[in-house]
Amino acid sequence: MTLIVEPESADRHEVVRRATVLNRLTIGWNAVEGITAIAAGVAASSASLIGFGLDSGIEVSAAFVLAWRLHQERRDGCQLPADDRARRLIACSFAALAAFVSVSACLDLIGRHKPGASTIGIVIASLSLVVMPLLAAAKKRLALALGSQAAVAEAAQTNVCTMLSAALLVGLSANAAFGWWWADPVAGLAIAGVAGWMAWRTFAADSLEHTCCG
Repeated sequence: MTLIVEPESADRHEVVRRATVLNRLTIGWNAVEGITAIAAGVAASSASLIGFGLDSGIEVSAAFVLAWRLHQERRDGCQLPADDRARRLIACSFAALAAFVSVSACLDLIGRHKPGASTIGIVIASLSLVVMPLLAAAKKRLALALGSQAAVAEAAQTNVCTMLSAALLVGLSANAAFGWWWADPVAGLAIAGVAGWMAWRTFAADSLEHTCCG
C-alpha cells in the first residue's frame, strides 16, 4: 500500500498545476521518442527497439488517462471513482504492452531473426536513461502529494521506462559490438516481463480511501 499525504487545500491547486505541466512534458517527450524508436526499430528489424517505441506510445496513452483524471479534479474535485478508473486503464496499457512484445520477441528467438545494428536506437536509449529518472522522481513526489493512485501508477510507468531504456541499451550495444543477435529479443522479453509485473501491481493497488479522493 502506497503512503499518501494529503496536501493543504490552499496548496492543492498548485500541486495539480505542476502535475499537469509534467503530464504535458511526458506526452511530448514520449511522442517524439516513440515515433523515432519505432522507425529505427523497423529499419533495423529490432524487436526490442520496436517494443521500446510501443512502450513510449503506451506511456503517452497513460499520460492522457492521467490528463483526464486531472481534468476531472479541476472540474469536480478529487473523486475516488475517477482515480480508480484511471488506475485500471493504466494497468490495461501495461498488460497490452507485455502481450505484444513477448509474442514478438519469442517469434524472433524461435526464428533466429538477426536484427541490424541501430546507432539511432542506442542514442535514444542513452537519452532516455538521462531524462526518465528525473521525470519519474518529480512525478512521484507530486503523485504522493495529490493522493492519487492513478498518478502513482503513471509515475511508476515512467520509472519502468528507465529500466527498459537500460535493457534496450544493453541489447542494442551487445548486438552492435559482438553480433549477439539474441540479445535484442532477450531485451524485448525483459521489457515484456517488467510491463507484465507492473500491470499486476497496478491492478492490485489499494484504493486511496483515506485521501482527498475518499
